[in-house]
Amino acid sequence: MFTHTAPAYDRMNDLLSLGMTRGWRRQVRHACALQPGERALDVAAGTGTSTAALSRPGVELVAVDFSEGMLEQGRARYPELSFVQADATALPFEDASFDAVTISFGLRNVQHPEQALAEMLRVLRPGGRVVICEFSHPSAAWFSALYRFYLRTVLPTAAAAFSSNAPSYTYLAESILAWPDQIGLAGMLLDTGFTGVEYRNLTGGVVALHRGVRPGAER
Repeated sequence: MFTHTAPAYDRMNDLLSLGMTRGWRRQVRHACALQPGERALDVAAGTGTSTAALSRPGVELVAVDFSEGMLEQGRARYPELSFVQADATALPFEDASFDAVTISFGLRNVQHPEQALAEMLRVLRPGGRVVICEFSHPSAAWFSALYRFYLRTVLPTAAAAFSSNAPSYTYLAESILAWPDQIGLAGMLLDTGFTGVEYRNLTGGVVALHRGVRPGAER
């Protein structure tokens, strides 16, 4: 599915989010707080747009995705980045090999998200941080009702008009509605073993930014 949507993936994301994806990526960048000399892993990186947004002088970035079609697009667009085809539940990296791990709008697409979180914890150095940007649940009842109407009605209609793979966006809406809320995801992080878990809402809770730390002394 993601291979088929890869050529128009970023353009459709910008369209269907009304351009808000760029602001969300900036918030991920701030939450990661990468410093020169650090190494960061972007899981479910897709075409690498989320990875490129993390770029800072002196920071090594690695982009991972399961879809080779997505990676092909990424390698063509961002030849300066390192792309690796891999399963989020079996990352091909050594223990404690990254200072930061992030995943944007990809965790809910993993068949076993708890296993993916365990892998992120494993590859983080002690004191390293995980940052998760994912669709969530608006806190205000009226906004939640409006958002559900958008997901169930407006989004499929727009996808049918502008996307070459409209069924994938029906899946998108269903996966968002089925995903745990902010407190639920925070609980998953705590159960995995992360400490200092916190979250904040973006765009009224349409998106939530979660952050956690691997226990142990910081570098």
